[in-house]
Amino acid sequence: MRALLDKASVGVSTPRMRLFLITLLALIAFAANSVLTRSALSFEQIGAGAFAAIRLGSGAVMLFVLVALRGGAARVMRQGRFSSVAALLLYAVAFSYAYVTLDAGLGALILFGGVQITMFAGALLGGERPSVARWFGTVSGMAGLAILFAPGNATPEPFGVGLMLAAALGWGVYSLQGRKVRAPLEATAANFILAAPFAILLWILLPASFPASMNGVLLAVASGALASGLGYAIWYATLPSLDSSLAAVVQLLVPIIALGGGMAFLGEGASWIFAISTVLVLGGVLVAVLWPEPEKP
Repeated sequence: MRALLDKASVGVSTPRMRLFLITLLALIAFAANSVLTRSALSFEQIGAGAFAAIRLGSGAVMLFVLVALRGGAARVMRQGRFSSVAALLLYAVAFSYAYVTLDAGLGALILFGGVQITMFAGALLGGERPSVARWFGTVSGMAGLAILFAPGNATPEPFGVGLMLAAALGWGVYSLQGRKVRAPLEATAANFILAAPFAILLWILLPASFPASMNGVLLAVASGALASGLGYAIWYATLPSLDSSLAAVVQLLVPIIALGGGMAFLGEGASWIFAISTVLVLGGVLVAVLWPEPEKP
């Protein structure tokens, strides 16, 4: 993915395109999580605690199977990091509970706005100096999201906002930690395996007031095994090739993809506001990715 930071005039080679498509696939998986979670929780098909526990548990099973097929089952637990496990657990649990009270659009804005701030702060503290193009991409993308998700709705429920900000902090830290791993599939599997029991314990301690439906369980499994397990493994494999600031910028695409998924699968309507927002977000991301980086002394 770092090759995408070369001058835009250079043709896109097969390795560059492959890395770009891998990153895009991870972002689509993130957006799918928003659509699946919204579908499961909006009509009380499953409780938030149950959804988070099943999501992490099914993701852990899927990832362990993939690692075992590659012959790495014996060494997988050596790849887990306490900070990554805690960040993943914070994100998954807070994300589920936040969507009980927040609408999906506002939740996406809070989540990825918070992730943007977290990862940019991490980049600065880590010694990165984002270029003007990266800053432009950030401002343009955030402006696009603000236009899309701030149409003067009623004041959101503060507890839900706080939970989504906590989820943003968790995901931002998890992504920053992912830049340090050398065995992304094994590391992702270990993080899920270690986080799942804590989510299950929380589910037991804070059960929902209604039973989970089979459809809700299936949505949680799809979110965990496919969108989370496979998606996060792909993301972890991509992160070492991305600067923290660039990884933060490209994630601004996720709310746009998620809203598109809502239109396609949940019957949400399109509007000219969506078109303007898409242009601002995509334009900002393209500038951040393709604009030539200044030569380092």
